[in-house]
Amino acid sequence: MKIIVGLGNPDGKYKNTYHNVGFNVVDFFAKQHGLKFNKTKCKAEIAVGENFVLAKPQTYMNLSGDSVYELKKYYKSSLDEILIVLDDIDQPKGKVRFRLMGSAGTHNGLRDIVNKVGITPRLRVGIGRDVNLDLKDYVLSTIDEQSKEILAISTKNACDLIEKFIAGELCQDITV
Repeated sequence: MKIIVGLGNPDGKYKNTYHNVGFNVVDFFAKQHGLKFNKTKCKAEIAVGENFVLAKPQTYMNLSGDSVYELKKYYKSSLDEILIVLDDIDQPKGKVRFRLMGSAGTHNGLRDIVNKVGITPRLRVGIGRDVNLDLKDYVLSTIDEQSKEILAISTKNACDLIEKFIAGELCQDITV
């Protein structure tokens, strides 16, 4: 079973922040497929498709590995069947990058997953970086209107890559 995990923070106050871009992407993907996040399992809200599961961990970002570990175990999925969708300050805003392997970089949620589960494919959605703000303040800040337009395009691009991942068509790193 393929598991697509969007990273974010569950509290409503984080809903429209840069750090919740992973949640936003899987929400959009679910909507495209007529799915709803109407179940809670493995410390995550889930939506079940025909041959995939969408998950939004409810553990807060820095403990995402707890949920992904349980999802992997419950669905008996291998590491290469799990796709992590996350925000990336090291990519320009709007850039989408799929990688089969790699380090966690500066992302604490991905770092926790790598430490508790192992290295999985990941889909990084660039959010850029505001050099005038502390990293934590930036990723937890509300997405401004101009950025919403840019991120809407990258969300669609990310969803196209998720489709290809589910179909088994992604076998190399790609940047869009």
